[in-house]
Amino acid sequence: MSQVQEFNDYRSKMNEVILGKQNKVINRLFNLDTNTYAEGALNTRTKEMLGLVASMVLRCDDCIKYHLLKCHEQNISTEEIYEIFAVANIVGGTIVIPHTRRAAEFWEELING
Repeated sequence: MSQVQEFNDYRSKMNEVILGKQNKVINRLFNLDTNTYAEGALNTRTKEMLGLVASMVLRCDDCIKYHLLKCHEQNISTEEIYEIFAVANIVGGTIVIPHTRRAAEFWEELING
């Protein structure tokens, strides 16, 4: 199983478990997250790129994968992705490099199937 499929399957399964518990705060937080990336003054494409930079700087590999998936859905090019990686590394410093490696590996799987 590809890491993309594994990530999607696990995320879906656990989101179903978590949301199924009907915790008002958690469900509202998930809803806020979804609505944050909706079209607004900034388009969804820009918001996903911002989310990717923030996730890389915060060094959250699951978040990075999620935003890479969304960037792929938004038809963001590899050239754009590597500029996003560059911004994240400048802002976050060299500690972001290992996350960039994993992000590049995940991106390659996304674009090459």
